[in-house]
Amino acid sequence: MTVSAHDIAAELRNRLPGLPVKKLHKLLYYCQGHHLATFDRPLFGERIDAWDMGPVVASLWRDENYGEPTPPARELSEAELNTIGYVLSRYGKLTGTDLEHLTHGETPWQLADSNRAPKGSAAIRQEWIRDYFRTAGAPGDGEEEPVLDSEQVRQWLADALSRPRPSQPDDLESLKARAVAGV
Repeated sequence: MTVSAHDIAAELRNRLPGLPVKKLHKLLYYCQGHHLATFDRPLFGERIDAWDMGPVVASLWRDENYGEPTPPARELSEAELNTIGYVLSRYGKLTGTDLEHLTHGETPWQLADSNRAPKGSAAIRQEWIRDYFRTAGAPGDGEEEPVLDSEQVRQWLADALSRPRPSQPDDLESLKARAVAGV
């Protein structure tokens, strides 16, 4: 049986004390994506929505924002804990804003966002997430994934306002190439 986003959030907070809310929700999205792609089943049952600042587990956000009681905690399996560990090793050094920018360049958020009114919400379908993380969002075949940190992202974005606007957002491959090159 699928665990709750509350359970995954608790484990993320346990491993990253003081985890800000925006970063939490982006990490939940990445956990769901990598788990769906690997195991063909969701990590947690709650829906992920596209909001202005990227993917959000709206029901978790509402429960925590309004002080609703959390469901009884469930023990996480080894696969679930491994998914969380992988996501933290890949994305854990990034800030919530870094993750927001990253998710805005990814197909699942873009598809949902195309059907969303400003300041509104739209569901990010699980099949979009699964398919994306099986292809463009998947780790490379045996190649070492670059570990990004906020300083690298800040350097990449330092002159962003002075550059001409690209016709499309950066894709994962161009970001990886820039990380490896140290640009």
